[in-house]
Amino acid sequence: MLYAPDVAAVDQPLTSKLAAFGTTIFAEMSALAVRTGAINLGQGFPDTDGPTEVLDAAVDAIRTGVNQYPPGPGMPVLREAIAEHQERFYGLSFDPDTEVLVTAGATEALAGALLGMLDAGDEVVLFEPMYDSYQACIALAEGVVKPVVLRPDVEGDGRYGFDRDEFRAAFSARTKLVLLNTPHNPTGKVFTRDELTFIGEVAAEHDALIVTDEVYEHLVFSGATHVPMATLPGMAERTLTISSGGKTFNTTGWKTGWMTGPATMVSAAKMAKQFLTFVNGAPFQPAIAAGLRLGDDFYTGLAADLEAKRDRLLPGLYAAGFDVFVPEATYFTTVDIRPVRPDGDGIAFCLDLPVDVGVVAIPTQVFYANPEHGRHLVRFACCKQFEVIDAAVERLSTLGA
Repeated sequence: MLYAPDVAAVDQPLTSKLAAFGTTIFAEMSALAVRTGAINLGQGFPDTDGPTEVLDAAVDAIRTGVNQYPPGPGMPVLREAIAEHQERFYGLSFDPDTEVLVTAGATEALAGALLGMLDAGDEVVLFEPMYDSYQACIALAEGVVKPVVLRPDVEGDGRYGFDRDEFRAAFSARTKLVLLNTPHNPTGKVFTRDELTFIGEVAAEHDALIVTDEVYEHLVFSGATHVPMATLPGMAERTLTISSGGKTFNTTGWKTGWMTGPATMVSAAKMAKQFLTFVNGAPFQPAIAAGLRLGDDFYTGLAADLEAKRDRLLPGLYAAGFDVFVPEATYFTTVDIRPVRPDGDGIAFCLDLPVDVGVVAIPTQVFYANPEHGRHLVRFACCKQFEVIDAAVERLSTLGA
C-alpha cells in the first residue's frame, strides 16, 4: 500500500481491521504509468497472450453454452486436470471430488484458506517481503502476523535467505499456520529442499498447518528446482497448496486458481470461499484444464522464455548503477537503489522514476510488515516483450545522466 486512508473522521465506515491498508500499490503505480505514458515494469502481468490451445478452448466453451454458474467446487474437467497435474509433476495424489477446489485466482484461494482456518488471535508465521494480500487477509480473519525477514545475500551467495533461529523464535502456543510463498514474490527466491525441510520440521513441532502459494511453480530458471512442501515426508497431511493458471498461461485476467490438500483443509477453505465469489469463470475452467494437459515442451519453453527476458533486463539494471539480486524464478528482479539514490527512499524513487525517465517499478517496502527492512529495495518485472524490456533499459540508462 502506498497511502493509508484517513480513519479519523467520525463517519468513516471502514472496518478497523483494514484501517492500516490503503489502495494497493499495483493500482497506484499502474495509474501512474497511464498518466505519464511510462513503461510499466511494476505490476506483474505479461503483455502477450497465452497458448492458442488455451485461448481456443475458452472461445469454444463460450460458444457452446458454458456461460452459467459452474459447480461450487469447480467444473469436474478442471478439478480432474489439476489432480492429474499434481500427479504428473510432483507425484502427489489428490481426490478431485474432495481434495481439489477451484477458486477466483490464487488471491481468493488464500483468502478462503485464511478466513476458513483462522480464529481471532491465531498467529501466522510468514516471510517478509510478502505478496500484499497476505497481511490484509490475515487482518480480516483477526489473525496475527509473525514475520520473518528474508535478507539478500545472507550466505554470501547472492541469494535471499533467513535466520533459522529467528524463524524458530516466531512460533508460540498461538501459532496456527505457516504461510509460505515459493517461488517467492517479490524476491525471486526458490526455497531449497533443505530450507523447506527445516520449515516443515518446525511447523510439525508446533502442530501448525502450512499454506503454500506456488503460483510461479513453472517459472523457475536454470540452477533452481521448485520443491512443493507437500512432497516432503510428513508434510502432505498438513499442507494446503495454492496455485493458478494466470502466470503459467498468460491469463492473469481470467482469475482461475485452485487449491489441493487434505479434505479437511480444503473443506475449511471452501466454507469461506463460498461466501466470497461462490463460483467464477465458467468458460475459463475447461480452457485452463486444456492448458494443464499441454505437453512438457510447453512448460520447458515457458521457463526458458522468461529466463531469456530476465537475462535481457539484468544488464540494463547493472548498467543503470543498481545493486542487483539475481532472481531464481518468477517475473521479478529486486535491486538496491542506494548506489543511484543515496537516501534509499524507495517510494520517492518509484514516484519520481516515471516522470524522470519514463519507467514504472514497485517500491518493495510495501511488501514488508516492517517497511524499514525494504525501504531501499525496488522491484522490476521482466514478463514483457523483448522490445519493451529494451526500451525500458534504454530509458533507465539515463539515470544520473
